[in-house]
Amino acid sequence: MRIFPLTDDIYTFPNPRLACNEGILAYGGDLSAKRLISAYANGIFPWYNEDEPILWWSPNPRLVMELDEFKVSKSLAKAIKKEKFEVKFDENFTQVMIECKNIFRPTQDGTWLQDELIQAYTHLHEIEYAHSFESYYEGELVGGGYGLVIGDMFCGESMFAKKSDASKVALYHLVQRLKQKGFSLLDCQTPTEHLQSLGAKCISRDEFLDKLAKSIENFPKF
Repeated sequence: MRIFPLTDDIYTFPNPRLACNEGILAYGGDLSAKRLISAYANGIFPWYNEDEPILWWSPNPRLVMELDEFKVSKSLAKAIKKEKFEVKFDENFTQVMIECKNIFRPTQDGTWLQDELIQAYTHLHEIEYAHSFESYYEGELVGGGYGLVIGDMFCGESMFAKKSDASKVALYHLVQRLKQKGFSLLDCQTPTEHLQSLGAKCISRDEFLDKLAKSIENFPKF
């Protein structure tokens, strides 16, 4: 297995199909908007711990959500119908990232969301590449997530919930918005039971990259 080094002055990435199934492809470089956009346009994303260099991944298989295959359970349908949460988009992007960083996750020791990542994605939000979906309860931000738009694909990054169903309701409304705006797919990156229970499925990296190549031909507005 070869992991390719990146330099600060070259923004191209190795072919993601060269990555091992685990997905690690390259290390180094920076988190500039130009590099991040190039990465996502090639099916690659950064994921690393505080004591590591920037690591770039393109896993096989890839978890994706076909927008028409989102599953609404009875409890989720009830929460949606009762309008328990007020859902907004792009109202509090940086705070969503901070909440994703701080939320306790039983399967994780610490967080991969470094301050430099929050700064980098906030800049992507400012130039309208990154977006947040947010649930509010009695005016308080209690759930949601964020991701990037590449072509007509929404590349989901992370979610959090402080109340039951808060992130699911926000995700449901994100899916409805993406369908309305003409998007084709929601990239969920790596398999999780939570997202698979909502209808996400695994496809091969090759199939994902083929879908991504087609998605870049279209540019719906979020």
